[in-house]
Amino acid sequence: MIKLLLKYSLLVAILWTLIIFVLCCTPGQYIPTTNWLELLSFDKFVHASIFFILVGLWLVYLYNSNNFSNFSMIFIILLCVAYGGLLEIMQATVFSNRSGDWLDFIANSFGCLLGFWFFIKNKYRFNHAF
Repeated sequence: MIKLLLKYSLLVAILWTLIIFVLCCTPGQYIPTTNWLELLSFDKFVHASIFFILVGLWLVYLYNSNNFSNFSMIFIILLCVAYGGLLEIMQATVFSNRSGDWLDFIANSFGCLLGFWFFIKNKYRFNHAF
């Protein structure tokens, strides 16, 4: 499975980035509702999870390419955090029946940092996949 991910890492990272965009621009009336207390904690978990995966996929692509460096990793993380912030701004201003939320942005950013930490702790596993 890791070999397949490494082979198509750029495609998978781009597709996941687009999936996040589609999910974030889906009109509010099409998003399932539940008790707001349950939604609050679950919503933040979802935001952190999708950005955890986003950073992980882009770092796998970067690691698999010849451009892997500390600078490029920091650039990817900052780009993913900015993407999360831009999506929140767009939810507040562009997308219908959506609202931007600072706590969602914090959850997005936390997911990015957690994805980076997880990747750093486990990147040696990708060495064995080659």
